[in-house]
Amino acid sequence: MKRISTGEGFIVPPRPARVSAAETPKGPLASSLVVFAIIVAGLFFAREVLIPIAIAVLLSFVLGPLVNFLRRLKLGRAFAVLVSVLLAAGIIAAVTTVIGVQVAELAQDVPRYQRTVERKIEGLRAGTLGQTMDYIANINRAIHQSGEESKESAEKAKQQAARDSNRKAEPEPPKPLLVQVEERRPGPLELATTVLAPVAQPLATAGIVFVVLLFILMQREDLRDRLIRLAGSSDLHRTTVAMDDAARRLSRYFLGQLALNSAFGVVIGVGLWIIGVPSPVLWGIFALVMRFVPYIGAFLSAVLPIALAAAVDPGWSMVLSTFLLFALVEPIVGQIIEPLVYGHSTGVSPFSVLVSALFWTWLWGPVGLLLSTPLTVCLVVLGRHVDRLEFLDVLFSNRPALTPIENFYQRMLADDPEEAQEHADLILRECSLSAYYDDVVLKGLELASRDAARGVLTPSQKDEIRASITALVEDLEDREDAVPDPASKPTRLFDGAGAAGDGESTCKNEPIADPDPDELPAAWQADGAVLLVSGRGFLDGAATAIADQLLRKRGFGTRQVPFAEVARVRIAEWQPGPAQAVCVISLALSGEPTHLRRLVSRLRQKIDTVPIVAGLWRLDEPMLADDAVRAKIGADDHVTSLRDLIETILALARNEGGPDRSERSDAATPPRQALPEPA
Repeated sequence: MKRISTGEGFIVPPRPARVSAAETPKGPLASSLVVFAIIVAGLFFAREVLIPIAIAVLLSFVLGPLVNFLRRLKLGRAFAVLVSVLLAAGIIAAVTTVIGVQVAELAQDVPRYQRTVERKIEGLRAGTLGQTMDYIANINRAIHQSGEESKESAEKAKQQAARDSNRKAEPEPPKPLLVQVEERRPGPLELATTVLAPVAQPLATAGIVFVVLLFILMQREDLRDRLIRLAGSSDLHRTTVAMDDAARRLSRYFLGQLALNSAFGVVIGVGLWIIGVPSPVLWGIFALVMRFVPYIGAFLSAVLPIALAAAVDPGWSMVLSTFLLFALVEPIVGQIIEPLVYGHSTGVSPFSVLVSALFWTWLWGPVGLLLSTPLTVCLVVLGRHVDRLEFLDVLFSNRPALTPIENFYQRMLADDPEEAQEHADLILRECSLSAYYDDVVLKGLELASRDAARGVLTPSQKDEIRASITALVEDLEDREDAVPDPASKPTRLFDGAGAAGDGESTCKNEPIADPDPDELPAAWQADGAVLLVSGRGFLDGAATAIADQLLRKRGFGTRQVPFAEVARVRIAEWQPGPAQAVCVISLALSGEPTHLRRLVSRLRQKIDTVPIVAGLWRLDEPMLADDAVRAKIGADDHVTSLRDLIETILALARNEGGPDRSERSDAATPPRQALPEPA
């Protein structure tokens, strides 16, 4: 899943441009189920028409780049489309002819292969298995015949001889008459009907496919405009760009998949030819086609060649070689080459691929099994660009259903710090610790703060969230706050998000310039040099602990001050110590400016010569955009991210505490940077 950076760290990516849809009221569940049942019934009963149309649509994505290439050569649309369709038809006809010839040759040798298999079975019986059975039979015979005497054997022999003599004396029965029935030879019309009947339906389907394909390629822009109209778009420019982009990416994906599967079939065919398996071209084409079946297609394509190798070779070397060929080529293609060509996956979750394969096979049979993955990919891409079909993206795509922020907050609500740690480890492979805290943890805490303000969090849930945050911060204590080395990511045709890959790093955060040990004044390294004062929110203490950890990693001496110590009734007893700067941290602002102003005012009366920085993390709070509101708080500076906080404290330390207190105006300085829009 791609993430977008503001230059400071990792943030939640926006949704891709979608076709904006008109507002439609959500019907009840029963109505949705009825609509779904009608759609499924239509797909089933109209499969004779819909299957050719689906194949034509998929072929249009494959032939689209070729049509565009021919048009760039100054050829007319009609001529470019006709050449592309005729080329595709010629290739399909040639492949079909080769398959027919190979099958015919294979059918002629079936009796010979049958005799080889029979000899192998007899060999197995006469081998170790046969010897074992004979040994058991001899033991049984010896047990049953141990009490028999030779006289009984002789008597039985005489009786048998008498029966044989009587049988010879009987006259032989008459031989049966041989009757031969000759069928009437079929006429030319009957012969033609018998030959063409099996291929009539495939030829009709192929004709429909190419006719529909011609119209799709000829009227591609018109069909796109009609789809935009059906989607109810009000922004034609954005919608057109989104549709063209989706079609281009699907074309690149299907071309990449076709090329990869074709290469797989060529390698298998050449390997079987070297091994000596009959009809290697047939099995190469079969492997190419079966590889469109998700997960098991390549392994199913190995069953028939292995069985044929067992029928051809009297020994077992050909069978073993054929098995090793498929066992080596498929993992190399699937695990190494596929990620390089179009990403680690098709953008569809593995479970969705399995369910879609079962669903389309049930609806359309073997053709549906071959088309299941391409059709599901098309549905996912539509779901990412059309608002009304967004549920398809949620159901079938392999992207997380929740954003990293929502995922983090959900783990906090579930009181599962272990999963939160695993989630953090994944993000920290590409982002620095401060970027993770800024763009995931603090924003997750903001969600919790909003829920607490709405009164939906129980006291036990608040305690669990605080405990989970504390455990997470402790687990990340030993991790350095540095940008990880960018991993070498090759350029890809189609990545897991359903988009063209560009090989860029997922996170574009910039490292914070850490001070040298000799550069940081000794007064700022003493314990309590930077006072981190928590607001009265139930998660302000957790945010304070995070800021404390990041500052300590840069050599600052810090001290966390709970809100209770600086409350109005206890401020007189509070001792600031050797403070060089004070940072007031609050996750809430709605209804809190008065509270924060009083807190800053109490701190100012206690330590008048120390600069006070207000850390206000609510980036989407409208009050933060009001200079008058910030000025009323009374702080010397305001920061809206941990990065800003660290850089502000570093600047104060380099200036030995900043300008003289008398030179500061009573009004707070403006923010260090414009507040970004919420992710």
